[in-house]
Amino acid sequence: MAVSSFSGLPRAGVLRRLGAWLYDFLIVTALLMVAGFIGFGLTQLALVLGWIGLGAHADTAALLGASRLYSLYLLSVVMGFYSWFWHTSGQTLGMRAWRLRVQNTDGSPLRLSQTLIRAASALLGLGNFWVWLNPGTKLALQDKIADCEVVVLTKEQNRQLLRRD
Repeated sequence: MAVSSFSGLPRAGVLRRLGAWLYDFLIVTALLMVAGFIGFGLTQLALVLGWIGLGAHADTAALLGASRLYSLYLLSVVMGFYSWFWHTSGQTLGMRAWRLRVQNTDGSPLRLSQTLIRAASALLGLGNFWVWLNPGTKLALQDKIADCEVVVLTKEQNRQLLRRD
């Protein structure tokens, strides 16, 4: 599918964006549970092998709760999820369900730097409410900052993207 076939599409409103956000929130929650389990297991292994100690912490959970490295690890999992999907197809799983695509205004996919800027500026999804302040442009805060747009695909365009992946 040519890049130009994605240009000129209508931009998504708040409710449709929030529907996709809710789907993705559930997926990211599950992903963080798996990542947390892995992090907990590796930390427990390091404790058993004597590579690290609990220090002033009561247990492994307290150690991880106070760890900036662990927080950074979980943040990188979330940023990686969004960046990978937005960079490769322009759609997260929730966006696919709601027939949305994030793209540049010419229909081209986002650069990796744009995905990171967009994810960081989304304010955990609250940036979508910015659309109500810009009804003429229908751009969310993260769209403005990352210089991109979220468009509504036709059913056929959405199917073509699914076949391409």
